Amino acid sequence: MTLPQTAYIQAVTPEPPAPKKTTFWSQLKASLAMFSNPKSAAGLIILGVFVLVAIFAPLIAPYDPEAQNLKETLQPPSFTHLLGTTHIGQDVFSQLVYGTRGVLVVGFLATIMATVVAIVVGVTAGYLRGWKSESLSALSNVFLVIPGLPLMIIVASQFQDPPLPLIAAVLGLTGWAWGARVLRAQTMSLRNRDFIQAARANGEPLHRVILVEMLPNLLAIIASSFVGTMTAAVLGLTTLAFIGVIPVSNLNWGTILFWAQQNNAFPDYWWWYVPAGLCIALLGVSLALINFGIDEYVNPRLRSAGERARAMKRKGMNVNAAVTQVRTNSTTASAAATPESNTA
Repeated sequence: MTLPQTAYIQAVTPEPPAPKKTTFWSQLKASLAMFSNPKSAAGLIILGVFVLVAIFAPLIAPYDPEAQNLKETLQPPSFTHLLGTTHIGQDVFSQLVYGTRGVLVVGFLATIMATVVAIVVGVTAGYLRGWKSESLSALSNVFLVIPGLPLMIIVASQFQDPPLPLIAAVLGLTGWAWGARVLRAQTMSLRNRDFIQAARANGEPLHRVILVEMLPNLLAIIASSFVGTMTAAVLGLTTLAFIGVIPVSNLNWGTILFWAQQNNAFPDYWWWYVPAGLCIALLGVSLALINFGIDEYVNPRLRSAGERARAMKRKGMNVNAAVTQVRTNSTTASAAATPESNTA
């Protein structure tokens, strides 16, 4: 008895695999894929250490950073004072720990403000057309050439003790233009894609097209802009503090360098200025590593090259070799040599 053709096809054709269920952890893993690179992981670990130091500063610092002890002035590092003391006996390690909080607070606040403005202006200017897009582009160009240092000096001169949010607002106001230009260019390349045209044809509102269709494709660019803006904000804060624009009551790594320079600590009392400089450099390195990982995730060529290099390292091959190594299996080599020996 033969089966009907339709029944035979149903019996022979395999069932399609069931679609994988999207869970919260799978979505979180996909969104954090840009940070799975070893460079990004190392940068996040270093940045996380600084964040923990800033949060638990009262528990980590052994002394009050403003406490003076004139009997222990300019003491070198010891078990009592891990990084020595200043010219009036203040503990340098405690100042460094509390200064981390000021740097990160201003850095994150300024970066969040600048990133939000850059997203609103850049994506809107890239999606719209005509005079609206040109007006927003001109606004970005104006803020792109505004110097942050003179503006910060003018603002600081109006306050006896400017608060940290005000300093962060000025740094964020002068730091959003470059990210807005990058997002505008990327949005202009996305607005003519098929899925954007399909969303328009379906009558999707403007805010949903931007938030649901465009922003997920811009997350890597936004993350890279966030890291670059934070680097500029931290360097701007420490520079302003070092030259004395920010009042010395706002303790951060720049004010430590300011007092060291004012009291002629260079080069004899190295424990006063070297740790603060190393912290600035180490934070910059962590942000640069995070940015490298994001760049590799965004650029398919860099991503494939990085994956190929890591695969070669796992196999014990030299990545920098001019000629690709060929590894032969010993079993295959002996099997190939056996016929020659039999023939001989």
